[in-house]
Amino acid sequence: MATQDTEDNITACIEACEEALHACQECAAHDIRESGHGDMGACALLNLDCADICAATLNALARRSPHHGDFCALCAHVCRTCAAECAKHAGEHAHCARCQQACEACASACEQHASERHPL
Repeated sequence: MATQDTEDNITACIEACEEALHACQECAAHDIRESGHGDMGACALLNLDCADICAATLNALARRSPHHGDFCALCAHVCRTCAAECAKHAGEHAHCARCQQACEACASACEQHASERHPL
């Protein structure tokens, strides 16, 4: 049974998406600058994908799109994937640790809204 979204939890999800967006952008920038120090290319590309999905999701939530649950389902999936990739580097790179935490929080917030998916 789907739960009704409240303004407070929509706002919290928007904030989580915004935090993950910025963390992913920061992580990608660091990964690109460090590209000569190991294989950070996959992490950078995933960070950029995740940042794009987070931006689209927070925009859909902000305008209260009837499709926000669909955006949230995709965002949760991509954030979980990004968090798993960043976890591989979190011990060596503080920006990966921050990104992992932000993406995990965003995924959790978005999973609450994924149940509000619009019937296609």
